[in-house]
Amino acid sequence: MSSGTKDPSTHQLSVLESIPDERLSPPLMVIAAGVCAALHVGKLPPAIGTLQQALNISLVQAGFLLSLVQLAGMIGGIAFGAWADSMGLRRSVIVGLSILALASAAGGRADTSELLLVSRAVEGFGFLLVVLPGPALLRQLVPPRRIDSMLGLWGTYMPFGAALGLLVGPVWIEYLGWRTWWWCTAALSVAMAGAVAKAVPASVGAHTSNAVPGWPARLRATLSRPEPWLVAMTFAVYSGQWIAVIGFLPTIYLRAGIPVVAIGVLTAVVAAANMIGNIAAGRLMHHGARPASLIAIAFVTMGICSFAAFAGGGGALPDWARYVAVFGFSMVGGLIPASLFATALRVAPNERTIATTIGWMQQWSALGQFAGPPVVAWVAMRAGDWQWTWVTTGAMCLIGLVLTARLAAYQAAPKR
Repeated sequence: MSSGTKDPSTHQLSVLESIPDERLSPPLMVIAAGVCAALHVGKLPPAIGTLQQALNISLVQAGFLLSLVQLAGMIGGIAFGAWADSMGLRRSVIVGLSILALASAAGGRADTSELLLVSRAVEGFGFLLVVLPGPALLRQLVPPRRIDSMLGLWGTYMPFGAALGLLVGPVWIEYLGWRTWWWCTAALSVAMAGAVAKAVPASVGAHTSNAVPGWPARLRATLSRPEPWLVAMTFAVYSGQWIAVIGFLPTIYLRAGIPVVAIGVLTAVVAAANMIGNIAAGRLMHHGARPASLIAIAFVTMGICSFAAFAGGGGALPDWARYVAVFGFSMVGGLIPASLFATALRVAPNERTIATTIGWMQQWSALGQFAGPPVVAWVAMRAGDWQWTWVTTGAMCLIGLVLTARLAAYQAAPKR
């Protein structure tokens, strides 16, 4: 944060004092909204096998279905972040949940792969409007001493939503079909929008024309500094490999002959393991750990674990050891999101560009999530199996380490 940034503590205290004790916990409702949005991403992996049969979808098309929800973030994450700053952070979350509900309801009626792809793209717009304001809202809703720990919880929104989808989705789809699964997530988004409207006071994150500079100024301030670029690109190489591995685990296990219900549980446990890393990162940063060190540890561990899980087609290690490796890949990798969110708050040019900075970070994350699954699927198709997956993830880890080193160097340099 630049030296010209105003101390937000006075505003935070006034916001905190305005929240009655009997209200639903506003910070937890913001995190729950993120989980609900992530569920729309996580609802697809358990449905891939069914959709391949019902709509005649290929493996590469399935990869694009996994990643197309990130299209909006890939082409305009920073613009949506600036828009969220302008419309008001609370309003952005509510509008985003409403868009998710409408798009998911429409997707449940799709009878071709093209229509389903379009609905996934629209869901991406709603997803952005929900998750981009999250860190900035939390910054206003909790005391400064608690923000690192709260960001650790915020970082769990994606693995929690993915795990929920992977755990509930297979059973739901098996007995009630994929269409009702889409409609269920739509109904949940409607309910979540009402909960956020009730829990978070209208005064929190509200747009005030005198306080918020124009969006061109916020864009220039964010893009003119190297730190937001480095944070964003680091998130891209992390998220691209995580979503690819987690997204295709059900397909990998299905080909191995594992029962459908067991697949859901096994994959959900791996996705949920990412929450452990996020929460641990929040606690470690609260006690003085440097985010850059946590990120470096995570990339090294992810590279080692992906090699152990996939090298040689999995024949080098017994099944249980490969599962432990995938679990470690997700769990230790969870150190990265919370560390990057905390870093983004610190490198944002000023208080009013936090959502814009998070938007730029989300734009690169979406690029990684858009490109990761199709690339991994293409490599698997060329190789005839998943034995070369570790090469793709390992390359991403090496890039992440270089970016992290550059980011640490910029942060350590004296400010002029």
